[in-house]
Amino acid sequence: MKLWVNGGLHDAETARISVLDHGLTVGDGIFETVKAERGETFALTLHLERLTRSARGLGLPDPDLDEVRRACAAVLDANPMELGRLRITYTGGLSPLGSERGDSGASLVVALGETGRRPDSTAVITVPWTRNERSALTGLKTTSYAENVVALARAREQGASEALFGNTVGQLCEGTGSNVFVVVDGRILTPPVSSGCLAGITRALAVEWTGAEETDLPLEALESAEEIFLTSTLRDVQAVHRVDARDLEPGPVTAKAMRIFDERAARDRDPRLG
Repeated sequence: MKLWVNGGLHDAETARISVLDHGLTVGDGIFETVKAERGETFALTLHLERLTRSARGLGLPDPDLDEVRRACAAVLDANPMELGRLRITYTGGLSPLGSERGDSGASLVVALGETGRRPDSTAVITVPWTRNERSALTGLKTTSYAENVVALARAREQGASEALFGNTVGQLCEGTGSNVFVVVDGRILTPPVSSGCLAGITRALAVEWTGAEETDLPLEALESAEEIFLTSTLRDVQAVHRVDARDLEPGPVTAKAMRIFDERAARDRDPRLG
């Protein structure tokens, strides 16, 4: 495998970034995950727009998106595969130990890993920890991901592929790496960004393409919803067949959302919103 590290391609075995990089020492970095099928990315422009928003929110300099595109193209060309997870990581760069950022400039790493198609449905659990909708990092896709690692490990222990969080006021928020939708009285509902959830790219496209509504939802909505589904870069739209101990039948509203998303995504590999 070849990776892009700070200006060029390197073999995975020899690629190097400083152990004093701020992304490693304090998690001062952002990232995007982009789906790549047979070397073609999906929704790359939307992902790069969010990369810039996250950089500004964290106080990092704007990434050079032309360089990021070149890096993505080079990595995809060097690592042909059927279905891949293209990971763009942008950090605070070489810095002194501690929270203060150095002045040597940001680091850019682009890597590609092979993945398989997700199942049409999955199991999820809820976890006792909360998302802080008032955090300085709310809405930013940062490399400070440790709480997601802990929650996802809990989900795996219970035979699930995702863990769902509420926020500090008891509202449904998001998963460790996904957004959540519920079907109530035939309507598709999803928590608003103000709940503390990430403004997912797939989430935004699903809202626009299916007519889903953004509204505050109690965490208990998972106990009564007629259908539940997740969205994310690699899940696309994925039905949920179990939440904690509650079994659900993936229903017609979710099936239609899956079909709409697949059809629209196939027609336009770099969609815009609005």
